[in-house]
Order: sequence, then C-alpha cells, then structure tokens
Amino acid sequence: MKENNRPIIIWLFIGVLMIAAMVIIGGITRLTESGLSMVDWRLVAGTFPPLTEIEWNRVFSDYQKSPEFKELNSNFTLSDFKSIFWWEYIHRLWGRIIGLVFIFPLAWFVFKKMIPKRLVGKLIAIFILGAFQGFLGWFMVKSGLVNEPRVSHYRLAAHLNTAFLAFAFTFWVAIDLLKPVTKINEDLKKIHVWLKLFFPILILQIVYGAFVAGMDAGTVHNNFPKMDNDAWVSEAVFALNPTWLNFIEAKSGIQFIHRYVAYFVSSLVFFIWFKLGKCELSKTQQLARNLFLSALVFQFFLGVFTLLYSVPIVLGVMHQFGALLLLAASVFLAQQLRFFKPN
Repeated sequence: MKENNRPIIIWLFIGVLMIAAMVIIGGITRLTESGLSMVDWRLVAGTFPPLTEIEWNRVFSDYQKSPEFKELNSNFTLSDFKSIFWWEYIHRLWGRIIGLVFIFPLAWFVFKKMIPKRLVGKLIAIFILGAFQGFLGWFMVKSGLVNEPRVSHYRLAAHLNTAFLAFAFTFWVAIDLLKPVTKINEDLKKIHVWLKLFFPILILQIVYGAFVAGMDAGTVHNNFPKMDNDAWVSEAVFALNPTWLNFIEAKSGIQFIHRYVAYFVSSLVFFIWFKLGKCELSKTQQLARNLFLSALVFQFFLGVFTLLYSVPIVLGVMHQFGALLLLAASVFLAQQLRFFKPN
C-alpha cells in the first residue's frame, strides 16, 4: 500500500461499512413495514424530523391520505404512526450522511491532488451508483403511494441490488488499493472461468431474495428441505397461467426459484473451494478461500432458519446481511485470484 493512498483507502472502507449498515437499516425498515410512512421526498427539508406536535400532526395527516393508511392502518393513532416513521426516517437520513461522507472527502482529495489518474473513473462510478441508489429508493417508495399499499417487488429488487453493487464495487476498489500488483498466476486462470459463472448466479439469487422480501414469499411453504410436507416442488408453484408468470409474480414460484438457485450457488462455492485446495496459494488467498466457504455456510443456514420461522425480523435482517457477507467474500476471493505472489 502506497502511503499517499492511505487516506483514500480508509475513506473507501468507511464507505463500505456505511453501505453495509444501510443494508441492515433497509432490511429493518422493510420487515417492520415502515417504508411507506414518509409520503413526501424532501431532499434538504426532510433532513430534520418533526420537532413539534404541530409538525407531527401535519406529517401524520399526509400519511392518512396514503393507500397504506386507508387500506391497512386506518386504526393508527399518532403514537402508532411514530413507531413506523422513525425507521424510514433513519433509513433516509443515513443515505444523506453517506452522500456527505463521500462528497466532502472526495472534494478534499481532488483539491489536494491526491487521487491517482487510474482511480478517477472508479470514483466517478461509485458516485453515480450512490446517486442512482437514492433515486431508486424514491422510485420504489412512490410505487406504494399510488394505488396499492405495497412497493413494487421489481423496484425493491433494483433498489437492493444497486446497494449491493455499490458495496461490492467500493469494496473491490478499496482492497485493490491495499494489494500491489504482482505477477499473474497462470494456474489460477482456470478458476476464473468458474467465478465468471458464479457471479451472475449469485446476482440472480440476490434478485430473487429481494423478490421474496417484496412479495412476502418467505411466509409460505415454511418447511425444509421439501416445500410442502410431502413434496419437493409444491403444486402451488404452477398455479398461474401462463406458467412463467409464477416465477416473477407469485409467492410460491418465487420461493421455488430462490430455494433451488441456493442449491446451485452452494454447489459452485464448494466446487471452487475444492479446486482451489489443489492450487498453490498465498496465505491471503487461502484466507479468502476459507472465508468464501464460511460465508456460504453461514448464509445457507440463516436462510433455512429464516424460512422455518416465517421470517422473524431478526433472522430476516441477518439473512439479508448474510447475503452481503457472501458477496464481500466472493469479491475478496476474486480480487485475490487476479494476482499471485509465492510465500
């Protein structure tokens, strides 16, 4: 690590941790059904919560005009409203803080001419991802304020996956600055083929995890390993016509995809881990290999228990965070396998 890159590396890792915290907060907001409590989007004025009884009544009055209040929460008092308001407020506030933590140090680094030319494009990409993530958050919430009191699971998936992408890319840039480029290990290039197959499947699994969350598909077929007590594939999976609609619009079909892609992801992780065991690895690469498998095992069992207990908040949030850990372990392994320096 070059000494003049140290502040940039620390800054990027702070960003990585803050995005991870954002994913946790977003998961809590979703599972507590707090996401539609703030019905307006005020980028600057919305930074501060209601501070007086008059302001609270105004915000509550706005919420009472929303589909969620009219169809689901018409019995809510102001006190009930406050209990769901705070998580969505914290979610939005944390997003603003992330923006400030990115922009102000970036401006300082630019002013001091501390940013290497090869890093400029990557930092611009991180900024665009962050801004787009904020837009998708608004776009997602808007879908639940028009007719039905629920957000589009497609928009939820786009919002969540953009957060994961921003996390993964920022993490990649940070760890890449930590490790100097050394000679390429030709033996490990074969593993790259399997990693190139693994990442799209992992992304598909994360998309379907968002679909499960958006459709509350974790509240049905709460058995394992079979979907129903006597069936590996529930009849409900094929309830809709045309058949393909079940896999993007129905709880059973969406859960079916999420279940069985999990088996595929797990098989690939074990296969890659086994193949790497036959290669000459540095200590850091060996660590990356073992973290890759550990994150998978942790996430798999979290998924099983989350399903068996019908997605309680704690397990649901942990499962979402587990997906982030698996993605981080995968990115770390991929970065480590790019270059190799013998012990």
